[in-house]
Amino acid sequence: MIVERGLGPGDLIGTMEEFRDRSGYGRATISEAARLLSDRGGVEIRPGRGGGLFVAQPNPIVRLRHTLLTVRKMPTTVADAIAVREALEPLIATDAARHRSRQDISDLRKLMTTLRRATTSTDPFLRANWALHERIAEITPNHVAKAVYLSMTHFISDLSERADLDDTGRSADYLRVRLQVHAELVEAIIAGDVARTAAAVECHHTPMP
Repeated sequence: MIVERGLGPGDLIGTMEEFRDRSGYGRATISEAARLLSDRGGVEIRPGRGGGLFVAQPNPIVRLRHTLLTVRKMPTTVADAIAVREALEPLIATDAARHRSRQDISDLRKLMTTLRRATTSTDPFLRANWALHERIAEITPNHVAKAVYLSMTHFISDLSERADLDDTGRSADYLRVRLQVHAELVEAIIAGDVARTAAAVECHHTPMP
């Protein structure tokens, strides 16, 4: 329909009612199809009066909350994966505080050293950040939580890319603050302090201004 009508970004393709009438499919099927098209970046869903399915702007980029990430494909699905990952993070981190071994402590300290050295550039910082969180997740004896958490982490990593913060002049400050947040999380886990770890996770999820 977009091609046949010569529609461009921002143009109305049709309403959900029109799609149901034309296709004969039910509301749930049409809604799911619209969501998939939206995730792929081709259309934009606008609810309410005057709403419907509109042609999306080319190459949509979605900034993912307080992270250093942007997403060009499937932004809604990636955002859902982040929500699942963050919901599991308190369990993952507090389990790490309860069950960390000497080897775990040694590995976490080494990964924090790598993270500190990576604060001069966003890409190395992101890679070191992923590695640190994956190693924390490896500590939990809860195999189901670990599997889901790591799956969400890999999914997010595969479909996202770094956000370019350099043009704001605040990249270095941002990375330093995130380093402090992760340092406190690791030290709380190493100390075996469950309450402190839970507080560090909450701080980790707090967006920076």
